Amino acid sequence: MIRENVHRPMTTTDPIHRNPHLPFGDQQTSPFYGNDILTVNQFSRDDLVYTFGVAHEMREMVTRVGTFDLLKGKILGNLFYEVSTRTATSFATAIQRLGGSVIQINEVKYSSVAKGESLPDTIRTMEAYCDVIALRHPEVGSAALAARYASKPVINAGDGVGEHPTQALLDLFTIVEEQGHVDGLTITLLGDLRYGRTVHSLARLLSKFDVKVHLVSPPSLRMPANVMAEVLESGLSPTEHDTLNGVLPKTDVLYVTRVQKERFANPADYESVKSSYVVDEETMAMAKESMTLMHPFPRVNEIAMEVDADPRAAYFRQMGYGMYVRMALLAMVLGKA
Repeated sequence: MIRENVHRPMTTTDPIHRNPHLPFGDQQTSPFYGNDILTVNQFSRDDLVYTFGVAHEMREMVTRVGTFDLLKGKILGNLFYEVSTRTATSFATAIQRLGGSVIQINEVKYSSVAKGESLPDTIRTMEAYCDVIALRHPEVGSAALAARYASKPVINAGDGVGEHPTQALLDLFTIVEEQGHVDGLTITLLGDLRYGRTVHSLARLLSKFDVKVHLVSPPSLRMPANVMAEVLESGLSPTEHDTLNGVLPKTDVLYVTRVQKERFANPADYESVKSSYVVDEETMAMAKESMTLMHPFPRVNEIAMEVDADPRAAYFRQMGYGMYVRMALLAMVLGKA
């Protein structure tokens, strides 16, 4: 069954603030009920208020009771064509915290894909056994293709160098929880901005806010022209830099990305840029005491391990926020938020 992805936006006018709280008892059917989540462009600012309200409620409920039966009887299909630790585990934990269960396929080489099965056929097979599918795939546009053929909701868990919408949502939720607000912040994105799909999605979300954005990368790893054009059209005017020193003292949120070796066709090109930036104790000494340091992980050598003890290092807390956001999204698409 080929269907169109129809998005029904929220119409609230609440500003995003620390710990927005929307009790389940006051909710009607989720505006995302039955919908795919393919791109951050689906989310208005009001949608973000709604989503983060549900995510915060999830956080409080997990703290109080651990697990609950909101999605009892529901099954998530975790279909990952690329290796994943945090995203796959986070989705699996999220559905189980909500009382549901998961079908986990981490390496498609052990599935019928190895026999030449197409993505549409794999998706239609998976949806025979589950209620929602989280898809990680190496090709840009794969999630949209899967959604065309699925009759169940598809959540984009990363499509090549394209987008990673659930990561961007948890990143923004992290900023809200750590900083207390988004408007007025100076946010610096550092590292591989060309291949890093997390920063592509995050830049699109940040364009909905009154923020100053600095982009720091080697010239060969600049933000792609299409993403830059999109955020410029939205009114955001990011500035590009080769070094961190000039912008670090003004930065409220430093978002670090690794240089992605697997995206380089020529190993020599990777070697030339892999250690372009390293955040260490000396770097942190130049930063604001109130700065939040983030990273989507995996980490290679771009943040020294001694920085982990710094209270400004939020990347492990960021992983926890990701579970709450994915719990919220699963509840929303299945109509229980």
